[in-house]
Amino acid sequence: MPANRFNGFSDYGVGIGLRVPHYDHIFAEKPVVDWFEIISENYMVDGGRALQILDQILERYRVVQHGVSMYFGSTQPANREHLKRLKTLTRRTKTPWLSDHLCWGSVDGRYTHDLLPMPYTFEAVKATAARIREVQDFLEIPIAVENVSSYAEFHQSEMTEWEFLNEVVEAADCGILLDVNNIYVSSQNHGFDPFDYVNSVPAERVAQIHIAGHSRFERYILDTHDHPVLDPVWRLYARAIERTGPTATLLEWDDNIPSFDEVHSEALKATQYLAPSDALSTSGLPVEEDAREVVHP
Repeated sequence: MPANRFNGFSDYGVGIGLRVPHYDHIFAEKPVVDWFEIISENYMVDGGRALQILDQILERYRVVQHGVSMYFGSTQPANREHLKRLKTLTRRTKTPWLSDHLCWGSVDGRYTHDLLPMPYTFEAVKATAARIREVQDFLEIPIAVENVSSYAEFHQSEMTEWEFLNEVVEAADCGILLDVNNIYVSSQNHGFDPFDYVNSVPAERVAQIHIAGHSRFERYILDTHDHPVLDPVWRLYARAIERTGPTATLLEWDDNIPSFDEVHSEALKATQYLAPSDALSTSGLPVEEDAREVVHP
């Protein structure tokens, strides 16, 4: 199911994030890239260099918007001025869908700029789904909500994280941006089987998948986006693609950013799963894949 109503019936392949250190390379070399993901908030401005860069990118490449400040789990009303600026940007980029996180992070007009975990309660399902519906109706494009990595849990939770995600997307009738690295990170921090999570999400609602690198410390795992994707995450990705079919995939690499070619090459490893072949080993990993976890003190 490469295309569904939650990704605008688009058929995108493997993309990477549009990052400042790569601008010169992209404009000089014009590499072939399926699509770029942009952080919406970086371009919600009236003019200047940011929009000039974006317009140059749009002349040659497809762009999908990813947000970091919608805070669907916050209980305050959605900021109408923010939504107006976001809608203006979606008209400019023609993004087929828009994603943001299933989290909270703002109270009384103050923003934490963090993706904070939510209590998995039916009350939270109702409030979050209503907010997603409001945003989706206003923007008039499909919304996909992304599962976040977490490092704390609430005693008040009435269900698992994946049950909460499923309840929210069904109530909101929206899509899922399935971040398999976040699933792995949270599974190690909270002690659940990550495959239970991947096997439980409604595959028909998955609009996009995120992959990324993480860092293992002695007592926890951190979603760091600062090195290649590790073996356990590739295994989850393989299972996710097995369930969803070829799905638009984005490699996140946001810190210690290497050359464009290194980032793009890492992302393109995903194509081995998107086009089923004999390239997979019996372990479910690409035969050349050998990325192992290193424990940091």
